[in-house]
Amino acid sequence: MDVLIVFLPLVGAILAGFLGKLLGDRGCQVVTAGLLSLAALLSVVVFFDVALGGNARTTQLFTWIDSGAFELNWALRVDTLTAVMFCVVTVVSAVVHVYSVGYMAEDRSIPRFMAYLSLFTFFMLMLVSSDNLVQMFFGWEGVGLASYLLIGFWYEKPSANAAAIKAFLVNRVGDVGFALGIAGLFLLFGAVDYDPIFRAAPGEAETVLRLFGFELHALTVICLLLFLGAMGKSAQLGLHTWLPDAMEGPTPVSALIHAATMVTAGVFMVCRLSPVFEYAPDALTVVTIVGASTAFFAATVGLTQTDIKRVIAYSTCSQLGYMFFAAGVSAYGAAMFHLMTHAFFKALLFLGAGAVIHALHHEQDMRKMGGLWRKIPVTYALMWIGTLALVGFGIPGLGIGFAGFYSKDMVLEAAYAAHSAAGGYAFWLGIAAAFMTAFYSFRLLFLTFHGPTRADHHAYEQAHEAPRVMIWPLFLLAAGAVLAGALLYGPFVGEGREAFWGGSLLALEDIIEEAHHVPFWVKALPMVVTLGGIALAWLMYLRRPELAPRMAERFRPLYLFSFHKWYFDELYDRTLVQPALRLGRGFWTTGDGRVIDGLGPDGIAATARVLARRASLLQSGYVYHYAFVMLIGVVVLVTWYLFSTL
Repeated sequence: MDVLIVFLPLVGAILAGFLGKLLGDRGCQVVTAGLLSLAALLSVVVFFDVALGGNARTTQLFTWIDSGAFELNWALRVDTLTAVMFCVVTVVSAVVHVYSVGYMAEDRSIPRFMAYLSLFTFFMLMLVSSDNLVQMFFGWEGVGLASYLLIGFWYEKPSANAAAIKAFLVNRVGDVGFALGIAGLFLLFGAVDYDPIFRAAPGEAETVLRLFGFELHALTVICLLLFLGAMGKSAQLGLHTWLPDAMEGPTPVSALIHAATMVTAGVFMVCRLSPVFEYAPDALTVVTIVGASTAFFAATVGLTQTDIKRVIAYSTCSQLGYMFFAAGVSAYGAAMFHLMTHAFFKALLFLGAGAVIHALHHEQDMRKMGGLWRKIPVTYALMWIGTLALVGFGIPGLGIGFAGFYSKDMVLEAAYAAHSAAGGYAFWLGIAAAFMTAFYSFRLLFLTFHGPTRADHHAYEQAHEAPRVMIWPLFLLAAGAVLAGALLYGPFVGEGREAFWGGSLLALEDIIEEAHHVPFWVKALPMVVTLGGIALAWLMYLRRPELAPRMAERFRPLYLFSFHKWYFDELYDRTLVQPALRLGRGFWTTGDGRVIDGLGPDGIAATARVLARRASLLQSGYVYHYAFVMLIGVVVLVTWYLFSTL
């Protein structure tokens, strides 16, 4: 069953990719969506068997590498952590596959699109089921490749090509760190399989690495390198710039990347390697600070964006920050809990936004929307559910709320319970991000669905609900956004967490237990600031809409700072991209053109051409010229002969 879950998407990708013309558009859609739906059902069965039944297992498939004393098996490690990711990845991917049947109905390359989606899913499943670091790296690079193919799917658009290349290159930076981290683990432990590394980690807790004349804590260096890889894949501050540009891909791609694949890989990796990270407390502090800073940064940027998909994209970046700072304070169960609930409501929001874009003939600018709730009431209701789950709406003390209420509040409570400087930093920045999340989420809702319409008259009159094949799958996500938090709170972070997680996570200190006993104001504060953010959005975009442009003008430097995303793109362009272009152009014109070509092929050819041109001048066509040359030749030969005989 485990093998089927992992390889069914690959079968779908192969069939759609190589037999697309034979199967036709509809055949490819049925095959890929059907196989993913079957994988999702099997994943639920595995979840009950492994996570709730305690039947963790490792299935050896074959020997992958056998070189001297080094032997590496291709194996599927299915424990609770894997079972959770199986459900998240396959359920969201199945919904996206079915949704794509309607969304991509008019596209000219449906088989290619469905093949890419299934391939993306396969690589993510391979990553989460890996039993060693090399196998994880295979899946890690695979999702990078698939994201490149999907972001640049509409390759006729220069912006899509640029976004795909940007995502690929930014992730290469993180992947270099990840590869070096894997090499460091092999150097330190002499193994790449998880179990030997996890068993030996306590014994290497004090090992010092001598590098460039410095003595460095070995596990700290290794974990920081591994986290650099996570920063790239999960778009953390500094390596985040690719994620918003990934919106150039079709909306189903955005949903899959942001909810279940690619960006969740970094969080999963840190949790999977928790038995190593726990012995590198300084590295965990860095994880906490970077995660909290990302949550705050992305929330500030989401305040001013006008593209409906970009607003949701920055909310993903912010929520990933929450997951990382939960892992940074050793609340790995809380990080995975938020990852799971986030998958439901984020996929719901992206696919709901896709339904809005579909209704308005591919318009994505919220300034050209408004008043749509009458035209698409079902989409409107689903977007409300996703938004309430994202902001974490609920009633503190009673334990009643949407999925995000349970998971995000637990993350914040764990940060507070850490009683450390980094934990306090994460808690207060998380609170600020919660306020801004509520504001920009309801700003999106109000600008899109409420007030007088600002849409093109023809587009507004033609607006209608998306086809049923796009709408019906969203109800499954809506159910998860409403119920997943309440149903799974106990196993993930409640009293049953130790039995649930088994040995798949390791925390030397039970921060989650302490999080259950924080003061009531800590539990209530997130909801208070959330209500404040909602009220402010209502005031500025419904009650008194003239306030928004007035505030933007009054605080113009801050507005532009947020709108231009803290000028990260401009900074990287000036300090990295342009110097690299100038260097490359210099090597091209001077090094390649003048030196290599000038002295090499072009120089030799030019010399031969000049000599040939001068030699051709001797060919005058007059007999007496040729006779004169022959006479000179005879004189030269006679002279040489006479001198040689002396």
